[in-house]
Amino acid sequence: MHEYEQISDDVVCALAAAAGEDAVLLAEPMRDHTTFRIGGPADLVVEPRSEQAAVRVLDVLAVAGVPATVVGNGSDLLVGDRGIRGAVVLFRENMASVTVEGTRVRAQAGALLRDVALAAADAGLSGLEPLWGIPATVGGACFMNAGAYDACTADVLESIEAYVPGPELPDGSRERGAVRTFARDELDFAYRKSRVAADGLVVLSATFALTPGNAAQIRADMDTYQRRREEKQPLEMPSAGSTFKRPQGYFAGKLIMDAGLAGTSVGGAQVSTKHCGFVVNTGGATADDVCRLIEHVQDTVRERFGVDLEPEVRRVGQF
Repeated sequence: MHEYEQISDDVVCALAAAAGEDAVLLAEPMRDHTTFRIGGPADLVVEPRSEQAAVRVLDVLAVAGVPATVVGNGSDLLVGDRGIRGAVVLFRENMASVTVEGTRVRAQAGALLRDVALAAADAGLSGLEPLWGIPATVGGACFMNAGAYDACTADVLESIEAYVPGPELPDGSRERGAVRTFARDELDFAYRKSRVAADGLVVLSATFALTPGNAAQIRADMDTYQRRREEKQPLEMPSAGSTFKRPQGYFAGKLIMDAGLAGTSVGGAQVSTKHCGFVVNTGGATADDVCRLIEHVQDTVRERFGVDLEPEVRRVGQF
């Protein structure tokens, strides 16, 4: 196994040439790039300005053997307190264009689902209403098949363009990757799963196939979903969204509440009293606090109800 050590000056220069000097940040705190507001420093963060630049950046890292972690809105991530070794490739404002053609909406990977849904609503296109409040980028939504209110990304996705990593070489580096278009049926979507995650694909853009509808009704439905979120979810506090996947035949939040765990805290991490399916950062929480609280919740629910709760939050970096 190749052991990654340090990003060389040559690689930093190559990344700056690919993405722009002001797009490369060293020792960048990841708490500034996650909705949990938790996470130690990444060795390097680079934010490409275009899909073409993103491919160049990913190729530079692959050939150099530098681990790459792609991050969008950071809304489903728990980054370790020791940070992330290697490079974080950030897809956000510089990769966030949304275009509408007929009944199809094409969005770059860094576009927020919220903005995609708003563009669709403005065009009188229906299908994204249940998803619009999910604080994910398009790339993240495709990665985990994000969903809410009995709807999911796969329901409306037509295709993606993705960077496919090249073959791994004996020294731990990779050959340059390739860009491919994948139809939805090629992506093996399931509950919070996809081929994007399983095969390490990097979504560059996605195309959604929607249905013509009444713009006023679409907006009204979106407002209804938003009210439901605000009433039931602790949106006013930093979190990574739903902490646990829905166990078969149960609701994670109800199991946690029935186990008497509402308000349980470890350090700055707390089981939300508003919705027990959320672990929130009450201020100054560390990744270790969150991990210990998650383990306590899992142990208690298993002992009380014999149900194993699987975290939905993805852990990245060093803990």
